[in-house]
Amino acid sequence: MGEKPARPALATAVRYLLQLLDEKAPGNSVEVRVPPFGAVQVVQGPRHTRGTPPNVIEMDAATWISVATGAETWAEVVAEGRVSASGTRADLAALLPLRP
Repeated sequence: MGEKPARPALATAVRYLLQLLDEKAPGNSVEVRVPPFGAVQVVQGPRHTRGTPPNVIEMDAATWISVATGAETWAEVVAEGRVSASGTRADLAALLPLRP
């Protein structure tokens, strides 16, 4: 692979892709976290208002960019243990990649 992107560029890419996910699947039932750059609540369903959401997905920035752009599939990164996903709705397979 090439050089690591600069932190500001990485942050911008993560936030932009989270915004695209929010536009594609608006809602409040699943929280997608990409620390330390951003988090978004998406997918129609029961609204979460207090405490830890019942459906949480968390991954690092490189993994998020990879699945959001289609470089890797959701199934691949989950099988490799690069995603922490809890809850019955914590599956983004049908929503990714964000742009074909």
